[in-house]
Amino acid sequence: MKINALYSAVLLSLLPTSSVFAAAMDRSGQSISAFLQPNNYFEAGLSVLDPTVEGRDAGTSETHRNIEDMGNDYYFPSAALKLQVTDHISFGLLYDQPFGADVQYTGSNVFVTDANTTILSSATMSALRSSKIASSTPLAIEAFAQKAGFSVAQAQGMYNNNTPTPLGNTKDLIDANVAAQVDAGIAQVNGLVGQGATRAEVDSNNLAMIFGFQPNKNLNFYAGGVYQTIKGQVSLRGQATSVYNGYDATLKETDGYGWLVGAAYQIPEIALKASVTYRSKVDHDIETQENLPTISALGLLGEQAAAAATQIATATGDTKISTPQSVNIDLQSGVMKDTVAFANIRWVNWKDFELRPVKFGMVSEVVGQLPSINRPGGFNLLQYSKDQWNATVGVGRKLNEQWSGNVSAGWDSGAGNPVTALGPTEGYWNVGVGLQFSPAPNYFIAGGVKYFWLGDAKGQVSSQNAGNDYVADFSDNNAIAYGLKIGYKF
Repeated sequence: MKINALYSAVLLSLLPTSSVFAAAMDRSGQSISAFLQPNNYFEAGLSVLDPTVEGRDAGTSETHRNIEDMGNDYYFPSAALKLQVTDHISFGLLYDQPFGADVQYTGSNVFVTDANTTILSSATMSALRSSKIASSTPLAIEAFAQKAGFSVAQAQGMYNNNTPTPLGNTKDLIDANVAAQVDAGIAQVNGLVGQGATRAEVDSNNLAMIFGFQPNKNLNFYAGGVYQTIKGQVSLRGQATSVYNGYDATLKETDGYGWLVGAAYQIPEIALKASVTYRSKVDHDIETQENLPTISALGLLGEQAAAAATQIATATGDTKISTPQSVNIDLQSGVMKDTVAFANIRWVNWKDFELRPVKFGMVSEVVGQLPSINRPGGFNLLQYSKDQWNATVGVGRKLNEQWSGNVSAGWDSGAGNPVTALGPTEGYWNVGVGLQFSPAPNYFIAGGVKYFWLGDAKGQVSSQNAGNDYVADFSDNNAIAYGLKIGYKF
């Protein structure tokens, strides 16, 4: 069994639909396979994902409305160039968009602001109104006494007895005036909430420069540097987002550097190849513009919170994030004439990922003091509770000199459940098929499609991170991915 007899089938395992709907924000899968192709090689690919992610208000939400599809379609390109400089030295450039997100809520649900949206839940608002009325009434009695020329004791007696006056009964007048002032203040605060829907978008670019050393035909040791850019936008809206309703953050594009290292072993005569690749995390300090029109509403939570609101309003600073470290394991072997089996395993360290912009974090430290939240150290805008594991297995077969095909199945663990409502799925199962056409031995065109059964998940808002509470339930969702790739050997 010769490698040239299996070459077309082997390439099919590299179609760019391998990880287009993985856990958290993992997208491309960061494959190293193009760099391990023999001789000189170039490829370019495009992947498209069409997800359907629907659910309903649930958990701590006071409503149970349906949530329409909140997962936007998106696409991302990839490209690779590998040069065999000498018999023992190789060089490669790999480009992809490893991390991303594109979600937007629509319709009528807890992530969309409508005419009935209040800055706090209706139960909390009702309790807050009663508390404000109770604390404001003694002051109103004193003001009444001063205006009418009575002592406070006399005014209190008139209030207690609801003594009639030319304008009406004392208690009725004072209570109505206090209620009107409190309701006007609450209405003003509720008028600060943002209009529209919750949405988020994250884009990244990754360029790896790799050098390889092959001491013999079986071994390949490689390492290189990574240049990465990332940017994003997030808007929080709807009843579920509470005092963050109206929060907007723009994370301006910034760059960072990382590295990778790996080793591969192959026996070309039987199409056996195994590789393991480690990629480091990449640190970013992102210039961030934050806007939160509801900051003044913190005054509803007490004098301390009101004082903190003044500091938060003028706070600035960069947002520090680290895209996660990962390990990829790729395996393939000939199993019979013109047939190869392959497997890919990927681990991504999402458990250590945190996103906490400056103003968001300062508000979280205030809100986190509330007994109902109980996170005195604050909370993150985005985090995950588990690392991601991903696996794909399949078989590729050469059909004739120009055509070959493959079938595959995949599984992804997800990054925890409950999980952020900005990506409310818990992993997936998938099946895929691919087809490749080689008009000549040195180039090909390949296409593939995969169908994903997305895992059911409970959607959380940020204040519920690392807990079991949730505000929405997403189930029976799916996605379809399409991939197209061209390759050229020279």
